[in-house]
Amino acid sequence: MTYDAYTKLAIDTPAGGVLRITISEPGRLNAVDMTAHRELAEIWRDAGRDESVRAIVVRGEGRAFSAGGDLSMIEEMTRDHATRLRVFAEARDIVYNVLNCAKPVVSAIQGPAVGAGLAVALLADISVVGRTARIIDGHTRLGVAAGDHAAIVWPLLCGLAKAKYHLLLCEPVTGEQAERMGLVSLCVDDDQVHDKAMEIAVRLAAGSQEAIRLTKYSLNNWLRLAGPTFDASLAMEFLGFTGPDVAEGVRALREKRPPSFG
Repeated sequence: MTYDAYTKLAIDTPAGGVLRITISEPGRLNAVDMTAHRELAEIWRDAGRDESVRAIVVRGEGRAFSAGGDLSMIEEMTRDHATRLRVFAEARDIVYNVLNCAKPVVSAIQGPAVGAGLAVALLADISVVGRTARIIDGHTRLGVAAGDHAAIVWPLLCGLAKAKYHLLLCEPVTGEQAERMGLVSLCVDDDQVHDKAMEIAVRLAAGSQEAIRLTKYSLNNWLRLAGPTFDASLAMEFLGFTGPDVAEGVRALREKRPPSFG
């Protein structure tokens, strides 16, 4: 298996049986543009077919996991129906392909984690977060429904009351808060995030692959049960990209001010 076609994801094998996926746009806090969005949907199928891979680590380059969707991509989605359909399919595939990838996935979350990057971070089988990381689901601030991964995984991880509070208000969650809420598996000091994620991946790679993969498959049936909820939330999110609020949401983000919705 070769990964040469990936341009926004840096792929390497830092340990035997461990594939490391790095979201690589460090000058833009690893924001996800059209190309990166497509690659985040496709990589899980390729890694799943790679017989040399026994565990996967996903991280962002530098001190950020991902600052979310590129604003130019969002603006294109508001203008062009074909683009909306393509990104809609990719957003669906990001979620289901992470869930259905047989190999265990470990996320190493530092700095901001937003948007499509956050979907991967929280859908990972084991999530390691830095104490000062900032997890933000910013959909409603943008003026669209919280789609992506939010409805499928937040209520299961941290409960419906906490999920509503953070998703309706776009209230940030620090790494320490995320561990207390059950939103992530483990919180460590910021400078230990990548090392701890690698340590866990190496342990997974050394374990019984049949047992680990079948356990992952079984546990993820909890998320598959929420598939209709996820599908509906994603459709509602993309309906929002045809409405008036998202234009104000994008302007507010560009101008670094709170949005003023009518």
